[in-house]
Amino acid sequence: MQDRPKLTARQQQIFDLVRHAIESTGAPPTRAEIAAELGFKSANAAEEHLQALARKGMLELVGGTSRGIRLKSDTLSAVNRARQINLPIPALAQLTLPLIGRVAAGAPILAQEHVEQTYTVEPGLFSKKPDYLLKVKGMSMKDIGILDGDLLAVQSAEDARNGQIVVARVGEEVTVKRFKRGADGIQLLPENADFEPILINEDSEGFSIEGLAVGLIRGHGFN
Repeated sequence: MQDRPKLTARQQQIFDLVRHAIESTGAPPTRAEIAAELGFKSANAAEEHLQALARKGMLELVGGTSRGIRLKSDTLSAVNRARQINLPIPALAQLTLPLIGRVAAGAPILAQEHVEQTYTVEPGLFSKKPDYLLKVKGMSMKDIGILDGDLLAVQSAEDARNGQIVVARVGEEVTVKRFKRGADGIQLLPENADFEPILINEDSEGFSIEGLAVGLIRGHGFN
């Protein structure tokens, strides 16, 4: 196994910040958020450190998106192995997850007719244990690197905190958006300026939270 690259103290700080953001909200921070958190004068300083981390193979930068930072699967697995070294062997067992395709109106999201196939994956790929994979449709979340055709790892949940990426049912549609609750109700926010927020209020029918995003898989080269 290849040794983990040696990081400077600042690089380690930024890597930990990115990992914590993904684990807590399901999405990476922007360069501006990193700069504000660490007291940099500009987002360019954050970008320089991110580029250094990318050169060392610790993460991947996705061009053209404000949150285009992705932890590489091998890096994430290594982090989790370090954290789980004293855990019992069953904690490292692989997960078998159903892949959910198109969801019929009114039917439970995990209904058998929605399951296209199953995948076996490593638990270390995800911040929390998912219950299923959802095939992403459309580009409304492209600015945080969630693209059409990606497989979103989802943990079943009925509520969410502000800022989390959720799978929500709105009427007859299931959608992936950022959750925001305010005085005027709930907003489901896209991460693409070409799309409008979805507003949920007391008059809205058929709204529910189905789950929280806990990871993403691109390129389906596994069984």
